Amino acid sequence: MKRLYILIGFSLLQAQSEPVNRATFRIGIAATDEEIVIDGERNEAVWENAATAKDFFRITPIDTGLATARTEVQLTYNEDYLYAIIICYDTVLGKRPVESLRRDFSFSKNDNFIIFMDTYNDQTNGFAFGVSAAGAQWDGIQADGGDVSLDWDCKWYSAVKEHDDHWVAEFAIPFRSIRYQDGVKEWGINFSRFSLLQNEKSAWAPVPRQFKSSTLAFTGTLQWAKPPPELGTRFSIIPFLSGQGSEDIEAGDPANSDAAAGLDAKVTLSTSLNLDLTINPDFSQVEVDRQRTNLDRFELFFPEKRQFFLENSDLFASLGSKNIRPFFSRRIGLASPVIGGARLSGKLGSNYRLGIMSMQTDANGETPASNFTVATLQRKILTRSSLSVFLVNKESGLQDNSDGSDNSYNQVSGIDFNLASVDNLWTGKAFFHQAIYKNAGDNAFAAATSIKYNTGTVSAHMGYSFVGSDFQADVGFVKRIGFHRFGSDLEFKFYPEEGNILNHGPAFKFYNVLDENFNTTDREFELKYMINWLDRSKLSAELERGFVKLLAPFDPTNTSGDTLAAGSEYNWNELSLDYVSDARKTLNFNSNIRYGGYYNGNKLSLNGTINYRVQPYVNLSISTTYDKIDLPDPFEDVAFLLIGPRLDLTFTNKLFFTTFVQYNDQADNVNVNLRFQWRFASVSDLFIVYTNNSYPDNFRTKNNALVAKISYWFN
Repeated sequence: MKRLYILIGFSLLQAQSEPVNRATFRIGIAATDEEIVIDGERNEAVWENAATAKDFFRITPIDTGLATARTEVQLTYNEDYLYAIIICYDTVLGKRPVESLRRDFSFSKNDNFIIFMDTYNDQTNGFAFGVSAAGAQWDGIQADGGDVSLDWDCKWYSAVKEHDDHWVAEFAIPFRSIRYQDGVKEWGINFSRFSLLQNEKSAWAPVPRQFKSSTLAFTGTLQWAKPPPELGTRFSIIPFLSGQGSEDIEAGDPANSDAAAGLDAKVTLSTSLNLDLTINPDFSQVEVDRQRTNLDRFELFFPEKRQFFLENSDLFASLGSKNIRPFFSRRIGLASPVIGGARLSGKLGSNYRLGIMSMQTDANGETPASNFTVATLQRKILTRSSLSVFLVNKESGLQDNSDGSDNSYNQVSGIDFNLASVDNLWTGKAFFHQAIYKNAGDNAFAAATSIKYNTGTVSAHMGYSFVGSDFQADVGFVKRIGFHRFGSDLEFKFYPEEGNILNHGPAFKFYNVLDENFNTTDREFELKYMINWLDRSKLSAELERGFVKLLAPFDPTNTSGDTLAAGSEYNWNELSLDYVSDARKTLNFNSNIRYGGYYNGNKLSLNGTINYRVQPYVNLSISTTYDKIDLPDPFEDVAFLLIGPRLDLTFTNKLFFTTFVQYNDQADNVNVNLRFQWRFASVSDLFIVYTNNSYPDNFRTKNNALVAKISYWFN
């Protein structure tokens, strides 16, 4: 057995040798002094002699052979911009499916082309720029090898021209908008084409079908004639003005209005290091969260959407795991306004990444002024793996509470190891986090380890995590404490050679949660079968066997009703069916039905979303969740309904209007959110947002607010 462990470890290290496609797929890029007009026309002379990337390889539905939809890409640059011209040919003619003209469109619902750039040559971090066939822009920061955060925006320029049998896209990406290493003459790069008309995803440098086309382990090489320019120190200032009127009738507060001003600033310290500053930030334009019916014993997670927290956010947000996060930026500014903050982030040389962020909040009622600071240093090891050390610190005026606790400070420090083999078949994680606060107990730590192997035919994952009952992370998201969790899952896929089925196969999932004395408190076993069709529709059936031992009294309806006793145990079975229709259709939908046991009763859950589009200007969707819970006496049977119609109008790629209504039976609330956005200049916007909360029975208003905000990006 010891020899087997040594062989596995040696194989993983061997797999870290060389990037997969870098030596084979290479494209040169030469400088130009010709003026290039971004108009979607291939008129400039430089394109006559520029190297061409072509002969794209299929990724889906199969990852063998060349793509049937031809794509050609050419690149050039000057001291300010990286330019690209792209020609996307169609073998199937017709109206190209696009969802809307909104920025950062859904990848799977639009004909599109995207460039993925590994500007640091670490096969882990980079930038992505793309367009839909209708001309909508798509941009994001890449992290963890292939994940793209679309919440990041920057200044860049593009144009698209559509023709009957092809469409042409042209890009101008300012060097000052991205980060890279000085003096380096090679970048990793890949070009991805997704043609819904042909139902085909392809890439210039081949990517196995089980991975995203954005996976930086599979990029080719961009060879510069001379290194991209050294930028030196540069500034961008983004001031804003906002005005707000609001009233809280439910709380008895009178109507009031106020105005505010603030600014964000970006200081480019080098081509790979950036300083971001914010003073009196305003997040009123941030899109409203989608509500969910809460039948969980634990806190629900909602993602960060505020722009300032998003650039290089993976340095902080990827610490820990999904439900054991030592840092969660939404904890900042929840109960009190943010006065200001700063973030220093980027690359230090070829092997280190640095992230330091400090935010100061003001006092608000009983909530004292507080400072939130997080710092992390990441070291690249092997080829695509990394080791990070970090510190999260919260300082506030709270101390010596009536129960004897002291909340004046809370710290979490730790170390994270991320494993990624060069071929991406092996990925994994291990970490140890220690909480530090006054009178912390012996179990104020969390630790975890996991490993995953994925060939596309077989996917297997195993993991273990522990969170001590004394682990306290005030600036984190830790779903529960005082437990051990063992989990594993295994999935098989079969690929028929004929017929309309792309793949199908079973999946098995098991996890067991134990308290600190190793007594089982939760257990779940899932057996699932999945079918994926060539038209991108999907069907899955799942049988689940669950067990729960309550550690505290719990109301299974989350309505402050009768509770189940601590220590009581429950076993149940549950069956579910999921179906996702062909998203290429103008009318498409997804649905889920789940029925089975639920603690001491039964629960029926119906979930679904219907989408209809008049492309590219109108997108209408209606999401519905219905939960019916039948419980024995003395509990009351309940039924919860959550309906969320959404109308998204994209008049142009600069003018948008969204109406979002959420009726939440459990919360006894109707929320209406109207959001108008005019992008009058690059990354410069006027927002007008109206929100209203009211009672469902008579639509009597609880509270409402009207906000107007304008911002402008000065270089």
